Amino acid sequence: MNVSGDRPIGAESVQFALSGDHAQVTVLPEQAAHWARTVEVPTGAGFLPESASGVFVGREEELTSLRRMLTGEGAAAVVQPRRTSARAISGLGGVGKSALALHYAHHYRDSYALVWWVSAESPETIVSGLGRITEQLCPQWARGCGPEERAAWAIAWLQAHPGWLLVFDNVEDPSHLRPYLGTLSGGHHLATSRRATGWHALAPVMPLGTLPPDEATGLLCSLAFPGQTATAEQREAARQLAEDLGCLPLALEQAGAYAYRTGIDLDTYRRSLALVLDDNRDAPSPERTIARIWDHTLTALTARDPLAVTLLHAMAWLAPDGIPRTLLAPLAPHPLALANALGELHAYNMVAFTPDREGVSVHRLVQTVLRNRDPQALGRAEAERAVRRALPPAGSQPDETTRWERLLPHVHALADTTPLNATASAETADTYERAAQYLHRQGRDAHTINLREQALAHCAEVLGDTHPDTLTSRNNLAGAYESAGRLGRAIPLYETTLAQRLEVLGDAHPHTLGSRNNLAYAYRAAGDLARALPLYETTLAQYVEVLGDTHPDTLNSRNNLAYAYRAAGDLERAIPLYKTTLAQRLEVLGETHPDTLASRNNLAGAYRAAGDLERAIPLYETTLAQYLEVLGDTHPDTVSSRNNLAGAYQSAGDLERAIPLFETTLAQRLEVLGDTHPDTLSSRHNLAGAYQSAGDLERTIPLYETTLAQRLEVLGDTHPDTLNSRHSLAGAYRAAGDLEQAIPLYETTLAQHVEVLGDTHPDTLNSRHSLAGAYQSAGDLERAIPLYETTLAQYVEVLGDTHPHTLTSRHNLAYTYRAAGDLERAIPLYETTLAQYMEVLGDTHPDTLNSRNNLAHAYQSAGDLERAIPLYETTLAQYVDVLGDTHPHTLTSRRNLAYALESAKAVQRTDAATGALDSDSQSLFRTSE
Repeated sequence: MNVSGDRPIGAESVQFALSGDHAQVTVLPEQAAHWARTVEVPTGAGFLPESASGVFVGREEELTSLRRMLTGEGAAAVVQPRRTSARAISGLGGVGKSALALHYAHHYRDSYALVWWVSAESPETIVSGLGRITEQLCPQWARGCGPEERAAWAIAWLQAHPGWLLVFDNVEDPSHLRPYLGTLSGGHHLATSRRATGWHALAPVMPLGTLPPDEATGLLCSLAFPGQTATAEQREAARQLAEDLGCLPLALEQAGAYAYRTGIDLDTYRRSLALVLDDNRDAPSPERTIARIWDHTLTALTARDPLAVTLLHAMAWLAPDGIPRTLLAPLAPHPLALANALGELHAYNMVAFTPDREGVSVHRLVQTVLRNRDPQALGRAEAERAVRRALPPAGSQPDETTRWERLLPHVHALADTTPLNATASAETADTYERAAQYLHRQGRDAHTINLREQALAHCAEVLGDTHPDTLTSRNNLAGAYESAGRLGRAIPLYETTLAQRLEVLGDAHPHTLGSRNNLAYAYRAAGDLARALPLYETTLAQYVEVLGDTHPDTLNSRNNLAYAYRAAGDLERAIPLYKTTLAQRLEVLGETHPDTLASRNNLAGAYRAAGDLERAIPLYETTLAQYLEVLGDTHPDTVSSRNNLAGAYQSAGDLERAIPLFETTLAQRLEVLGDTHPDTLSSRHNLAGAYQSAGDLERTIPLYETTLAQRLEVLGDTHPDTLNSRHSLAGAYRAAGDLEQAIPLYETTLAQHVEVLGDTHPDTLNSRHSLAGAYQSAGDLERAIPLYETTLAQYVEVLGDTHPHTLTSRHNLAYTYRAAGDLERAIPLYETTLAQYMEVLGDTHPDTLNSRNNLAHAYQSAGDLERAIPLYETTLAQYVDVLGDTHPHTLTSRRNLAYALESAKAVQRTDAATGALDSDSQSLFRTSE
């Protein structure tokens, strides 16, 4: 049984960009990008499927409305109504959505430069469908690249050549279209879907019910009596049959094809169906209608060609569109028999041929009925055998990508339709694992969950719960959950796998080490550093012992441990470990290897976290220069490096260099990834933060509002990035003095953090801390102080007494005590915090300087100018030295000293008047926002 090994250990540092299908983005080579701009549409180019019946009757009003919607708004979705009535059937389909879209595309084809049909059941099929544009327009490049590259080229071509029509057929999840509708605005988008909801932010919707009785009668007559004018008696029989069939277009097509093929009159056909319904009764369900028709059709097919029925039952378990003849070939004794059987199915309108006639499509309702009406799961074994025979051979093959992308929809369909009483099979498990591993190699782990769930179930039943292959399958499923952000499912599965590998393979087996590393990673992602750190430390020690000090897995483990130390605020251990890892990667991998560049980036980030901008900024600059040289100007890693350098400039108060760099990064991500890509949204968020640092709230707030709206649409209401946007927008409102908007937003964000991440997750604590700060700003110290006290206690418990977040929380509690006039509690807390900042971050870290400034302010508030003034003088000198003479904090520190000196002179003159400046406004109040 060929079950793949563990997931590789990630380097965790460089942010990878994602495309519309959530796979890794590929930047087009210069030549390919040139072709995307210059290639024109040749005569006859385009792609539309063949209609099963070739007949379209009625729907003229819908066709006109559809044209009006597309020319007005550029997008439309044809969906089924949400309620069942005499003319609206929900659930299974068959109402003619695809037929209407196909007729529109043919009718208005001359109005478009290119018309292209895309099957849209999943992100993978959308990517594959778009990629076929590249195969037709730029075959010289398409032959040598993968599906993501082909889709990226197609998107670039569509952006450069307006006036096209894209038809996305059978969209299962409207959100799958967001990246394309947001990126492609030069043509028309037409979608069909069984889902009536989820379209409000994407496209206007046209609900499509069953045909009106007159149109249904006309369709039935045109199919049963082609080329003839139906008599009055025939039309009446057709009207009664159409009524019994609920005016469902698919049922009408099946009945008309049967009548034409067999010569039976429609009245006899109707009576033999035994579908006599009361006039006031709702239309029968699609499944009942189609199933009863097929009792006749399948009987006729069995008599003519039993292989046709065998093929139909097998196709019921596959994806409905584009089933290759080559996939079905093993089920037929020879090619001629296959051709004859498919011809019979086509004659009865049970299948449609693809334009090149190399594949066939089956209506989804046909599949649903065949799967659900037979408890023996007829055709399932044949479908599994056909897919297994079609798997690409093991090992890297030149055509592996193309073969896998065409086979994947059918593998997914098998996994999605597993019967409850299915027999476990090692061969089927192997099919699912091999498909999942292909997706893993493509960076699409989140799309493997159902495949891996099914593979694990088969392995556990066939091989046993602790067989090494079962353990690998369980580990891989945990990784898929983790990639999808489902840590609540991933962590228990990792824990189980580690315990079983310890028992079966031993403590130092490479797979055991991989399990331990993966579990530590999941703990860290969940904010549980108390369990992550010891596990990382143990794993690194074992990697060194088992694989050696410079093995790539050892270096990755060392990098991961350094990252965990940094997350825990332990920079004294993080920085030396990052340095060691960088030195070893330089020696083993070379100066410009991506892992080496990632190490250099990580070390720069640790220096920045330590406040050592003198070392952080040059390192970021060097790393960016190397990314530019190795990967190019718009590669996602280069853009991320540019973003990091901009952040370092912002930390140094150099907004003149930071803001243009953030603006450049946003512009590049807009061009490469599109307007609503998660990385684009992060860039927009970061630019808003830089504007806020510059005091430009007029640009900050609209940008944060836009980013929040887009994250709500793209990522959902409770995604961590959405919560971060809401939190930052609340902070901007607070900075603008708009506490009426800020406080409710903080309260909402805190409630969501608690619900999504738990009460003590670091992000939840940060949210609670910020809400306390907002209460303090509103003068509501009765709510602010207890919330600060609770948050500080939780920070101490979760992150430790000297973590930077804990120190910030303690500092702000001291500030609030001082604001309440409680200097007896404020001053000792300030003194403790300053001592801890000096110990943990060093004497000149910006946070240490901020703490020293505020302690001086507290002394001043207590009238102790003898201690306040020397502290202000020391702080000012250090600000000038560390941040420069014109940094905002330096300027505030200088004002604070001037005010203290003026106060001292006033005391000497025994002047009882208070100073003109409000001392609170001069303190460097800092939260962890």
